[in-house]
Amino acid sequence: MLLVLCVDLDDDLGRKTGFTTPVIGREPVEEAAVALATADPEDSDANVIFQGLHVYDEIDARGESVEVAAVTGNEEGEVSASREIGDEVDTVLASLSTGEDVTTVVVTDGAQDESVLPVIRARVPVDGVRRVVVRQAQNLESMYYTIKQVMADPETRGTILIPLGILLLIYPLALVGALLEYPGLVIGSVSTLLGLYLISRGLGLGEYVDGAAESLRRSLYAGRMTIIAYVVAIALLVLGSQSGIETIRTVGSDQNAVSLPVGAAAFLYGSIQWYGAAALTTSLGQLTDAYIGGRLEWRYLNAPFYVIAMAVVLFAVSGFFIGRTSVTALATALTGGTLLAILSTLTFAIVESRVVADASQRTMDVGE
Repeated sequence: MLLVLCVDLDDDLGRKTGFTTPVIGREPVEEAAVALATADPEDSDANVIFQGLHVYDEIDARGESVEVAAVTGNEEGEVSASREIGDEVDTVLASLSTGEDVTTVVVTDGAQDESVLPVIRARVPVDGVRRVVVRQAQNLESMYYTIKQVMADPETRGTILIPLGILLLIYPLALVGALLEYPGLVIGSVSTLLGLYLISRGLGLGEYVDGAAESLRRSLYAGRMTIIAYVVAIALLVLGSQSGIETIRTVGSDQNAVSLPVGAAAFLYGSIQWYGAAALTTSLGQLTDAYIGGRLEWRYLNAPFYVIAMAVVLFAVSGFFIGRTSVTALATALTGGTLLAILSTLTFAIVESRVVADASQRTMDVGE
């Protein structure tokens, strides 16, 4: 007797249809196949069961003794699923009321399900294995609609089309670069863009970039001063860096050789005014947004004074290292910066405490 055994390693049949396995017999197996195909038309295990029915009909038409059954495993791992299938095969063999020797043909949809073949061979001789391959997946029409469906997904479309588009732009941009006599610069820029894109996708930075873009858009429509402050601060940082480099060159021309500490001090001396202005602009923008949004607290007003104090101190210290600031000026700057920070801290702390006390008193008066 030949047993046609349809194998479903991860129990899609039981989970999606509620059928209790093993399913034995031509009509019960057909009902299970129809139920699985109805529940999930894309599940390949439905094709496995229908293939098993097809093999059954072929053998039965030749007048040979044949039976068909569907066995399933579970989702708890390959070992547990194999044991479950072994138990169900034992149940199927025990239900066959025949004195003939039983052999089997195993029907699967891939190599994963075929991993249980040793378990089945330990219980019944295996005459053959039939792997089901859906022919529609090889049709040009099916491929066209599959590609069309993939391209309809925004995430997949961006992942595939953007790198492909950048690669296709390399040749025409290289021609433009050759005309402008900068081919290396053009190709290098395109390669850099492609590399940055692939790195961002590989590290999963796409969501952060999209979130930053959305936050920027909301900030522009909300009229937040922080955006303008950041733009101005970036420009000031660039100017400050250029000023620091020029100061290093000037000090180098005066001293013929510049050590690393002196070079760092020269760079700081030339750029700290610009950097301080950038920090001051950013803090004022944030204070403006906090005031408009009703989130401003008195202690926040310390930020501009702290920035000024630190800029004064760093300017004097760096100038002292390169001989541009005297000891007296350095002492004055250190004392003045410290006093400015202390006075601002005390002033706004006292003001905030009094404002809070007055608010509490008015609340008590209203309550009485």
